[in-house]
Amino acid sequence: MTDNKKWLTTDYPQIVFENSQVGRLKKDIFDAPMSKIEEILKKYEIPSSPELGKAGSYIQTTPRMHVIENRRKNDFVFVPVGCTECHGDYANTGLDTFMVTQICEGVRRYIKNRDGVGCSLALPPLNYGAHPYHHCGMAGTIIMPEDVVRETMINVMYGLWNDGFRKQMWVNNHGQLWILESAIQEFCKRYQLPGIYRVIDWHKSIREFFIPIDRKDSLTTDFIHADEAEASVAQLLFPDMLDMEYAVDTEGESLLPGGHFDTSVEPYHRPQGWQQGEGQSAIERAAVPEGVVGCPTRASAEKAKRPIAAILSYLTLVHDEIMETYPAGIIPPVEKISLRDPKEMEPFLKEPMSKGWKSVFELPYIGQINSL
Repeated sequence: MTDNKKWLTTDYPQIVFENSQVGRLKKDIFDAPMSKIEEILKKYEIPSSPELGKAGSYIQTTPRMHVIENRRKNDFVFVPVGCTECHGDYANTGLDTFMVTQICEGVRRYIKNRDGVGCSLALPPLNYGAHPYHHCGMAGTIIMPEDVVRETMINVMYGLWNDGFRKQMWVNNHGQLWILESAIQEFCKRYQLPGIYRVIDWHKSIREFFIPIDRKDSLTTDFIHADEAEASVAQLLFPDMLDMEYAVDTEGESLLPGGHFDTSVEPYHRPQGWQQGEGQSAIERAAVPEGVVGCPTRASAEKAKRPIAAILSYLTLVHDEIMETYPAGIIPPVEKISLRDPKEMEPFLKEPMSKGWKSVFELPYIGQINSL
């Protein structure tokens, strides 16, 4: 028997929210008038210019001593992950990277303004990224081998941990989630270091806001690729990087009956995700050489405001709940999430470079890695 109290319904049967803190947060934003959405965006200073080269925004653009002082108060780090990929003649090939960096930058600004000290951001280590097979052959798309992407992520995680950032949220903006997930699993198997490590496809975490509904600020088509959804987000966050004069609408080519394979944010809850195989649809080069799957000509910054307000609010909630449960310098108990001896780990968990501290490069290997 279904307990209806577990779910918060809407006027749209396909959109429901769990009756939890997360679901209530998303439901409030879903129902909010545009004036409230504008207030949320203003708190996060959206839109703002990209901060990739701004002093004090990222770990790598901040004086070392300031990074250390900040980490002692907040040791949570967001790591944005994008790619270099053709998004049609109207868009920039760094679109995925700039979407996710600007989202993370907005979260950092808000937390810093609210608390006086912000979370940390690490420059995106995967600007080129891995890609699904059907992207092969597209000019402008640069494909890195999966093992290179995986090892890059593992080693960045390792370095951040060694510097005291043991609460890591990797925010993905590209079709490579399975590789990032496998990197986290391999990192934990290889090093067994206590901490909190998460990767999130930000689009999927707020998929309800990308489902077309009968509302003025709603998208009118499903989120796929270089489409109405992505063009709308780009118009809100970095309109100067677009030239909508060159936008065209296209449609992919399915090679099998429909109903089985879901689209990018999995709004239909279909049995199979697009990333679970190939051959069900024509490759991009054959079906949509324009680099677009959808209708970017329908895009507007207005249509992106509610989804962006939702992801900013959700990532803030994730940050706040983790930091409330495990304040700066505190992580889950070693014996609960590692096979390492808690006593052995004590010097490695000290303040980096402090008296008695040991670097993870001094930590003996255990487990499966010994056979490699």
